[in-house]
Amino acid sequence: MIAFRIEDKKKFTSELFIGELFDRFFLREAVIVTFNTFSVDGRIRQGYYTEEELEEGRIEEYSLWSAVKPFCFSLIKGKKLPESFRIVFQYPDAAVERFLVDSGVSMRAEQVKGLYLNVRYESGQIRCVTGTAASYFTMDKSLDRAWDAAVERYLKARQIPFSLD
Repeated sequence: MIAFRIEDKKKFTSELFIGELFDRFFLREAVIVTFNTFSVDGRIRQGYYTEEELEEGRIEEYSLWSAVKPFCFSLIKGKKLPESFRIVFQYPDAAVERFLVDSGVSMRAEQVKGLYLNVRYESGQIRCVTGTAASYFTMDKSLDRAWDAAVERYLKARQIPFSLD
């Protein structure tokens, strides 16, 4: 786990809510506080869709950020900044195996329960905190280190200025 403090809040929030920065990530949850507290559970209600829609759309357990982002953006846009927001992203399950191979982590994809990025805006600061979950207890931190490094490279590649907290 590593924490990043975002240095350019305007660029980051623009990329987050208007750009495509995390569009390929699943949304686990979002909580946005403006004049009310708005909570979004990213878990897809499978019963809402027909079997045909589930198969055709390859609908997964969680919504992609790209699908929910316009709704979240509508909650924060305007003249006043939100009091706070918290968004929990999960790296897509379908991409975990490739991540493990590329990073040299000796785990099977089914052993990885999640690769997370928590984005939190409060008191005028934006922080991103990485997290991982495995299906078993291990003292080996290679998954954590690989995910931390991947997120750092990702932010650098998208020219998001940050410092380590």
